[in-house]
Amino acid sequence: MPHSMEIVPDFSLKNYNTFGIEAKAKQFVAVHNITDLKVVLEQNSTKKKFILGGGSNMLLTQDIDALVIHIDLKGKKIIDENDDFVWVECQAGENWHEFVLWTINQNFGGLENMSLIPGNVGTTPVQNIGAYGTEIKDTLVFCEAMCIDNQKMKTFLNEECHFGYRESIFKNQVKDQYVITSVVFKLTKKDHKINTSYGDITSELEKNNISIPTLKNVSDAVIAIRKSKLPDPKELGNSGSFFKNPILLRSEFEKIHSKFPAMKYFEISATEVKVPAGWLIEQAGFKGKRFGDAGIHKNQALVLVNYGNATGQEILAVSKNIQDTVFKIFGIAIEAEVNVI
Repeated sequence: MPHSMEIVPDFSLKNYNTFGIEAKAKQFVAVHNITDLKVVLEQNSTKKKFILGGGSNMLLTQDIDALVIHIDLKGKKIIDENDDFVWVECQAGENWHEFVLWTINQNFGGLENMSLIPGNVGTTPVQNIGAYGTEIKDTLVFCEAMCIDNQKMKTFLNEECHFGYRESIFKNQVKDQYVITSVVFKLTKKDHKINTSYGDITSELEKNNISIPTLKNVSDAVIAIRKSKLPDPKELGNSGSFFKNPILLRSEFEKIHSKFPAMKYFEISATEVKVPAGWLIEQAGFKGKRFGDAGIHKNQALVLVNYGNATGQEILAVSKNIQDTVFKIFGIAIEAEVNVI
């Protein structure tokens, strides 16, 4: 491990991205606290910078010709509580899943449906990550962020984050302007709102004869489902779901649905319908297919995998092939959820 604040040239990022792709950083530094971050940003103000969290939501298609700053801020604490709720602050460099398990062990409710999502806490608001009917925006109170240009701290309240489906202000209006340093969540201490509305969770609980599920039961069910569908990045390089589920206008959806009556869908509103990208990709014949070392996972068509030495370019080519084919068959454009770099 490089020493704190030591800037290392020509640094391999293979162990810093969950796809396990070999790419180099022109320079690399890990920061372990806010002061370090401030100093690094100040001293390197003229350099091109690239902020790196858990490396779980990116596909590296080239070396990074910049100073890569790895956000390794650790720690979590209760900053306020009453009889019903607790406010927990978690530093950006904490592993998301480990943090979720910690909240469950404390009997704090709200994050259990998002168990086993890869990545670190600091990047969760960027994507407004979500799973099984829960999203970050449901529990996030605010996040603290440092402005890259002037190193001033700024608080973004929930409504200031402009959360949408896998969307936030950090992907749009203030993209590349801030580093999120910590996130505060408001979680329940009792009367937890257990959300088991997704069929997979219900059947997993039934399989284990659980009729009144606890937070841990829900989390265990989510972990079991995810493990059955998603490969462990340590064993098979991947970045979770590669594509977003497309949202269609109902009028548009009905035209397509009449041609493909078996198409799965979820109604979002009176005017919008979400179609599972995984279903489209599977119907297009890609599930389990392999192109050299790049491929599509055998259990989950949404997941692209690196079987060993695939380059980012090769994985990108597979994703483009999938997008083109799905569009040709269904007339539906699917977008990557993963950031392509």
